[in-house]
Amino acid sequence: MRRLMRKAVWLVLFPLALAPLPALAASPAAQRAAEAITKDSLQAPIRFLADDLLEGRGPATRGDKLTQLYLASNLQYLGFAPGAGAGGYIQPFDIVGITAGVPKTWDFKKGGSSLTLKSWDQFIAASGVQKETAVIGGSGEGAEVVFVGYGIQAPEYKWDDYKGMDLKGKVLLMMNNDPDWDPKLFEGKRRLYYGRWDYKYESAARQGAASAIIIHTAPSAGYGWQVVQNSWTGEQFELPDEGKPRIQVAAWTTEDAAKELAKLGGFDLDILRKQAQSRDFRPVPLGVTTALTLTNKIQKAQTANVAGLLPGSDPKLKGEVVIYSAHHDHLGIGEPDKSGDKIYNGAVDNAAGVAQVLAIAKAFAALPEKPKRSILFLLVAGEEQGLLGSEYYARHPTFPPGKIAADINYDGGNIFGRTTDLTYIGLGKSSLDKVVKAIATTQGRTVVPDQFPDKGFFYRSDQFSFAKIGVPAIYLDSGTHFRGKPAAWGKEQLEAWEAAHYHQPSDQLTPDWNFDGMIEDARLGFEAGLEIANDPKLPAWTPGDEFEAARKAAVGAGSGQ
Repeated sequence: MRRLMRKAVWLVLFPLALAPLPALAASPAAQRAAEAITKDSLQAPIRFLADDLLEGRGPATRGDKLTQLYLASNLQYLGFAPGAGAGGYIQPFDIVGITAGVPKTWDFKKGGSSLTLKSWDQFIAASGVQKETAVIGGSGEGAEVVFVGYGIQAPEYKWDDYKGMDLKGKVLLMMNNDPDWDPKLFEGKRRLYYGRWDYKYESAARQGAASAIIIHTAPSAGYGWQVVQNSWTGEQFELPDEGKPRIQVAAWTTEDAAKELAKLGGFDLDILRKQAQSRDFRPVPLGVTTALTLTNKIQKAQTANVAGLLPGSDPKLKGEVVIYSAHHDHLGIGEPDKSGDKIYNGAVDNAAGVAQVLAIAKAFAALPEKPKRSILFLLVAGEEQGLLGSEYYARHPTFPPGKIAADINYDGGNIFGRTTDLTYIGLGKSSLDKVVKAIATTQGRTVVPDQFPDKGFFYRSDQFSFAKIGVPAIYLDSGTHFRGKPAAWGKEQLEAWEAAHYHQPSDQLTPDWNFDGMIEDARLGFEAGLEIANDPKLPAWTPGDEFEAARKAAVGAGSGQ
């Protein structure tokens, strides 16, 4: 999830005019193979994966194991070889489950004044350590709260919110997002990894802080408070601790609660935030102290990625691979909604993505002549917990990173019909742009970039794990201009769905789903992967892109240079 939440905000997009570009005409054989992607080939996997019997596909649950078996069986049935190395179709990996016992209230003090925040309504806290207790202010004196602006150290932008201050054992109150008011500073409205919650907690840990509290606002997070509530409570899973610095408690607070906290220290939060919009900003101790202890239940468990391999037909290029990815997990069983339903079925998120990858696999199986490069269909675990499955695969890949041509990731699906546009998260970052644009042209569609660059969607799904090891990625999202509908119709439908169903038990397969757009998106992904697999040249990041150096290093290592 937590990355999450790339589907959390949808608005009407304005199409970006394409430069003249020749369309990629698929061969007759490829066109026939693409016809294997149908409503039934999409709906059937979603119907199974989103059924109550799978109990929301939470990590290390019975539903998780059923999902793995179902996916491995499907890939075997389609004729693909085991793709997970020694594990056959299954790539198991260890995870640690942490269920934090959070007090109902959190007290803050200054002199004779105090502030009490309520769990769930005003703050959410999760353990930052894989231990039975997580402690803030264990000395008896409490830990001081320090406002640290964005909590960012970015030397390439000459930005350091910490200024060398000793913050060991402190509680750091920080803003979400990254500096966004100047396109020459960071990247303006386009959020970088510096603006992500995971960077901020890691940054606080490097300072030796006891805790970091991120101030939630819907605009800065890209999702509402209810998403934080549902995603950061209950059992949380992580990869086993490898000894990196960690904070004791990872917390969120509402904006109103943060204002009260600043006021307790004698400060105005709005003024503090304004001061933080400068390279000259220095951390501001609030003079407020606090203590908090979480009593944790720790369990060691396993989940698994599932992978099937179509070996390439070219003797030389078969050692390289195009990967299709989608996460098979969701949130499991959680807080009940108003109807009492507590199973988070995850039909759109992400049974729909898995179904598209399986349908694309069916199309590849129908090809009379296999592509030159190999194709790996990779269904990963633990995405909702912080991209765990894709991160594990990136650490333990079955192909060297320099031999992975591209990752094509599906996270969600279009359930409202065909569109005249297609959203490409990460447009402009790699040479894959031309492939997507050319195929979209054959569909009579325009390709538009991420219309909400401030949300940082590129860093919130599994393609990010591949990008970090240098692999260029295609990450597509639904268009919003629906054929035959008024201009505002898409905005209305998407916003209504997000408000009612995103990360809720009601994300279920319903009879009103229109699969026409999802079919079109999956066929585009099939044709894109086929084109990449047959192209003699490896895709590359755009010169100067943040992941270019990792790609060059990976390709160089793979070629023995």
